[in-house]
Order: sequence, then structure tokens, then C-alpha cells
Amino acid sequence: MTDYSGFDRHTFGPDFVWGTATAAYQIEGAVDRDGRSPSVWDTFSRQKGKIKTGETADTACEFYDRYESDLWLHKELGFDAFRFSLSWSRILPDGVGPSQGGRLNEAGLAFYGRLIDHCLALDITPWITLYHWDLPQALENKGGWPNRSVVDWFGEFVDICTKAFGHKVRHWIILNEPLAFSVLGYFTGQHAPGRRSFRNLLPVIHHTALAQAEGGRIVRRNVPGAHVGTTFSCSPIDPFTNSARDVAAAARVDALLNRLFIEPALGLGYPDKELPFLAGITKKVAKPGDMERLAFDFDFIGLQHYFRAVVEHSYFMPYLWASQVSPLRRSVPTITEMGWEVYPESMYRIIQQFGRYEGVKKIYITESGAAFYDTVQNGAVNDLARLEYHQNYLQQVLQAKRDGLPVAGYFAWTFLDNFEWAEGYRPRFGLVYVDFRTQKRIIKASGRWFQHLLTAPLPAAPNLNHSKKRF
Repeated sequence: MTDYSGFDRHTFGPDFVWGTATAAYQIEGAVDRDGRSPSVWDTFSRQKGKIKTGETADTACEFYDRYESDLWLHKELGFDAFRFSLSWSRILPDGVGPSQGGRLNEAGLAFYGRLIDHCLALDITPWITLYHWDLPQALENKGGWPNRSVVDWFGEFVDICTKAFGHKVRHWIILNEPLAFSVLGYFTGQHAPGRRSFRNLLPVIHHTALAQAEGGRIVRRNVPGAHVGTTFSCSPIDPFTNSARDVAAAARVDALLNRLFIEPALGLGYPDKELPFLAGITKKVAKPGDMERLAFDFDFIGLQHYFRAVVEHSYFMPYLWASQVSPLRRSVPTITEMGWEVYPESMYRIIQQFGRYEGVKKIYITESGAAFYDTVQNGAVNDLARLEYHQNYLQQVLQAKRDGLPVAGYFAWTFLDNFEWAEGYRPRFGLVYVDFRTQKRIIKASGRWFQHLLTAPLPAAPNLNHSKKRF
């Protein structure tokens, strides 16, 4: 395949990390096997109307049974890092461990042990995400993230996982996109567990931020030499017009989308100047000493970036007083199946924005990708739009790196087509096509492009052994 991107992996330097990102609930399947208990997503997906396609992740990609062949495929594509999450309810079916009266599921630990070992045997570096949205239903029954006890529940889960795998795994991610599971799960109800209440919002935000820092401290304590980070969904925010109202709306949305969880971790507190309702956390939710406990010195921050957001002032969104201006309304030329604008320059801008924080030492793009309508023709998937997406966004990553910003890796979302949460199986983000009826895998053109990019030989050094210079 012709490489028309103008770069290969060597252009990014020898230490740049190349990987794919996945999540347990989206790929594993086997939801009722070997001692796993239901998560909030198992419950949510069985409620009528919650998943657009009416589907569940009971089978997903059957990664639980196919991980060996799938990792061989991952190796064939040339990626040297594999990001995956641990299913909390597969390891602790009661949500809590023995110290709190719950069961430790040895079969669940054994599965992840085999997965890690197979990664290492193939010279693929495992990157573990400790929480990717799948709270055990047993804990939701006790109040879930609005219950302050969740900080202790999560702490015990992290302690068990790091003691089990810390001797094999160095790279640990505490939370995946805390904004998504807190706001979408407990305020708007679009994601599991589907609760809709402003009363939940402030406790969920605070307990999530506490768990983020506490999880980091536990990893650091249990894993010598650990490389500890956490990830945020993030987008540059632009006002629709230059009016004062739209500019102020953009500042509020930026505080919510980009600053809400990074700034407490950096010891800066919550951005309550732009979002006054957040002051309710310190007044009504936080306990003495909590604000100091929010801070943790992460080794890296993961940015999960797909699109920019353009917003305007709106009276229809309480507390935020802003709404997004759709790409269709703005006549955007390229829109993904998810309705997202393809705007490569936003990748540079978001790296630059987070790179300005004094406490951010290193940045990885821990997710980026695009869903387009894929079709199989003559046994192939020629997904040129996705291929161009990754090329163009990677160009921006490379420019950021050349400009001295601390970006150190890129994890494509995602390895396999999977269960895309409330959207079901229809949106396909994978570099590998999955026929969910037969479970057949087909490497897409975008996957082949990455293979070419990542397996290209190092360019030959120039010949400097000249005999004599002639003048």
C-alpha cells in the first residue's frame, strides 16, 4: 500500500508508543460465564429503548474466547501496545472483595493473567485501564457512584488488581473518561445506569475525582516503577459567534468538558468560577481534607479526542446555559456516522491546551478514531475515510511533538469493531472488521495502512565514508 501521509513510525522517534485501545464490556462477551456477575451495562442494555439498536453485549466480539488469535492479529498489524480494561464484576462478583465480605473470583483473575501473559509472549506491552464504565450492578444496588463508599470499593478493586498483576504490568490507567460515566450515567441518563437527577451530579463528580486520586496512590504503592495515568475525553471549544454570550458559553463548556477532572488532580480545585454550581461540592458534599485528597501527581495524562465542539448560548440547558451547534447546521464537509465533525486541527489544539498545565508531564492520545459506514466487497473493507482520518490526525500529533509538546504515543480507537455502548453494534470504529454473526475478522484498509506505517524498515543511514572531497 502506498504511504501518502509523509511519515512513518520512525518519524515519531524510537520511544513513541503505538497501540490500540479497547474496553472489556465492548469486546469480551461471556457475560455470565466463569463467575462474572452483571454490570450496570448488562442491566441497562436489557431495558427497552436504552440501546438504539436493541442489542446487548452478551456476545460482543467473543474476545474472552478468541483473545489468543486476536492478539496475533494485533501483532500482525505492528502495534506494540494493547490497551484493555479489567471487568470489575468478573474479578469481584459482589463488587467488593474479601476485606469487605465479598468474593474474589479466581477464574476472572486467571483470564486476565492469561491475557497479560499472551501479550508479553508476543512482545506486546499491556496497558491496563482499571475502570471503563462497567460498575458491578451489586454496587449500583448500594447507591453506585453517588454513594461515598464507592471510593473504598474502588480502592479495594485497585488494590487486588495491582497486587495480582503489578509484577507483570507497568502501565496503569485509573479511569476512562470520568465525565462520560458521571454526567451521562447519573445526570442525563443516556448511559448506564440511566439515572437522571441533578441531585446525583455533585456527589458523583466528587466521588469520581476522589477515586481517581486514591486509585493512583494505590497503584504507586503496590507497583514499583509504575507508570500511572488517567484519561479524559476532551475537545477544543469554539464559540459559534464572537458575541459575549457565546464566548461565555464556550468558557463554561470548556470548564465542564476539559477542566472538571484534570484540575482537581493538579491541585487546582474544581473550575467553579465558570461553573458556580460546582461550589456546592465544597459546601455540601466534601468532607474535611477532601480537597487535598483530590490531588495526585500522575506520570501521564491520556487524551481521548475525536472532534471539536462549537457552542452557543442557550436557555434550554440549565446550569450550563449552552448548547452545541451541530456540524450539519454549520455545513461541515466531513461528518462521521456518529455525527461528529472531522477537524484534524483540533488534535493539535487539545494537546496544546493540556500541555500548558505545569503539572502535566507527558501526554498520550489514548483514543482517537472514527465511525463510518463499512461494507465488505469481495472480502475486503476499503475504509478510505477512516484511513484518512488517522493520517490527518496523526499529522497534527506529529506537529505537536515537533513543536515540543509532551505527546508520547497514539492509541487508535479501536482494534476491533465492537459494542459501541448506547449506539449498539452499528457504528464501526475498528481497524479490523467483525462480522458479528460469524465472528469472522477482516483487516480493513485502515488496518493495513497502520501495518505499513508500523512495520516499515528503518531508513538506511547515509554513506558518510567519502574518499576525498573535490573542489
